This record gives sequence, C-alpha cells and structure tokens, in this order.
Amino acid sequence: MNQLLAAAAEMQSQLVSAQQELADATVEGTAGGGLVKAVVSGQGELLDLVIAPEAIDPADPAESAQNVADLVLAAIRDASNGAADLQDEMQERAMGPLAGLGGGGLPGFPGGGLPGFPGGGLPGFPGGGLPPIPGLPGPGLPGQGRPGAGPDDDE
Repeated sequence: MNQLLAAAAEMQSQLVSAQQELADATVEGTAGGGLVKAVVSGQGELLDLVIAPEAIDPADPAESAQNVADLVLAAIRDASNGAADLQDEMQERAMGPLAGLGGGGLPGFPGGGLPGFPGGGLPGFPGGGLPPIPGLPGPGLPGQGRPGAGPDDDE
C-alpha cells in the first residue's frame, strides 16, 4: 500500500509539473500564409493576435473585413489545435499508460481529469477509486470485485 501511495504522490508531482509547463508554454497558429498569427497559452487561452497590413484591402473594405475575420478564426483554430496536441503530449508524458483512464485530461486542464481531485484526480484517493480486483471484496465496478454481484447489479 505504501508503494501505491508513493507512486500516486510521484504521479501527482509530475502532474503539477506538467500543469506549470503548460501554463508557461505558448503555441502559434497562422492563416493566410502568415497574414494572421494567433498565439495561445498551453492551456488554450488566446494571448496575442497579429494581422498583417497586407491582409486589408482598402479598395473593398466589406470583403476585406470578412476575409480578415475568416483568417482570424482559422489562425485561432490552428493555435488551439496545437495547444490541444501539447496538452495530450504532456498528459502522456506525465501519466504514461494511465493517460487514457478516467475520462482523460490532466487535472485542472481543459478536458477534465481523473476523479477525486479538483478538476480531476488520481485513482485510489478520496473521490477516485482503484479498478476492482476480481475475487476481492470492495466497491469496484458493477459485477466485479463484490461477492454475489452480477453483471446487471448497479448498487
């Protein structure tokens, strides 16, 4: 049990480190061959938006405005997708094979986390829970780990 607690504490430390790395990271997205650039944090917050003067056609302000709006959306989507990829990469690195459990996501990050901690948590701690071990009593999943529980037992 002490080994499990030590491993969980180490994982929590790695998650906190990953959260800080994401908070400090920036991702740039572009559109229109670089006419519009968007910068978001690793957590997906828009930090900066740059529109090159060449993106604006003074001869046709109405069409130019629509084109710039489309480019802005595309640049923000590009940057946001890059931030989501970075979040996935950090989650994989911090949690290893557990990255896909409990709904996914690092605790406190967009997309949720594991049950039990604010914004998520680690299995086996208050609000979370370890996966059931067949043949041992305990809460487990319906039909697993509880004597007499059947596959349709939702207690």
